[in-house]
Amino acid sequence: MKVFRITLILVTFGLQFSCNGGKKARGSNFAVQLLTKKKHINTNDVLRFSLVNNKGITVDSITYKIDGESEDQVTTSSNFELSLNNAPLGKHDVLFSIYHDNEVELVRLPVSIFSSEKPKVYGYKVINEYPHDIKAFTQGLEFKGDTLYESTGKRGASSIRIVDLKSGSVNRKADLAANHFGEGITILNNKLYALTWQAGIGFVYDPISLEKKESFQYGQSKEGWGFCNDGNTLYKSDGTAHIWRLNPDTLIEEGSIQVCTNNKILKDINELEWVNGKIYANTWQPNREVAVIINPKNGAVEGVINFGGLKEKVSQHDQLDVLNGIAYHPTKKTLFVTGKYWDTLFEVELIER
Repeated sequence: MKVFRITLILVTFGLQFSCNGGKKARGSNFAVQLLTKKKHINTNDVLRFSLVNNKGITVDSITYKIDGESEDQVTTSSNFELSLNNAPLGKHDVLFSIYHDNEVELVRLPVSIFSSEKPKVYGYKVINEYPHDIKAFTQGLEFKGDTLYESTGKRGASSIRIVDLKSGSVNRKADLAANHFGEGITILNNKLYALTWQAGIGFVYDPISLEKKESFQYGQSKEGWGFCNDGNTLYKSDGTAHIWRLNPDTLIEEGSIQVCTNNKILKDINELEWVNGKIYANTWQPNREVAVIINPKNGAVEGVINFGGLKEKVSQHDQLDVLNGIAYHPTKKTLFVTGKYWDTLFEVELIER
């Protein structure tokens, strides 16, 4: 059995794909050069690399893969390729292990991988308008059958609510501790899961009584923003490009996707809703009312929803804040959207542009 001495080289610069040809990740004896010249690398592409070996060291083999993938590819050539078919989207490292003289030198080359498809664009049609508590700093919105649940934020004013749809009145409410800033909610297996913003903690409630049952700590995600579920798995946003998958039994994060279009990695992913196999997400943008439709398998943005004009339809006041809160009614098959300190909840249909 050979015993290899490992040299780990961490590359500190990021690749900019507007001029990526010639960029190198340097080790102590070798450099790996990216030969592919393209502004936006996507999952239809093949990355081409060249091993730069100025010292003339005899290389036994090179293994390489994208971080997070389980299988290595192996080559003995100094010029080699990596197909990005089914590669994870977002910012990643290509990991190279260069074997020589009973040693292995590890090199990391950062890459950004985008969706191969341009998202569709949607507008909306307002079907109905309902009263909404103008004092609610809306963070989460979800239907369980015909029952509407809402969570609100702000320290000292955060709550979990059961709301009457037609009147907008609050039928039941559980207040969070004054030091907690409430965020997204979702309901699965007769449990209501609720996030807080920066405390690194979430809570589990009885969805009928709103009695708090337990709490859980976040993992790699640092903040709590949006929450939804597909009937088996919880999905959590944290204000970055990541959406994390949580086991509903252990509440442990079991991986994540990064939200990407064909030319951009999106951040500030906010309130989430599961709709017919896709994740619908509000994006936090102070001057635009935009939501996106996300493929939960790889993070690709398949649709962009322009909710522009909704904010102008509500009562205008000094505290009026951004669009937030998106819920899908399973029977009506329509979306319900509102915002922070909005006095109206809108039922809408989407219209492809």
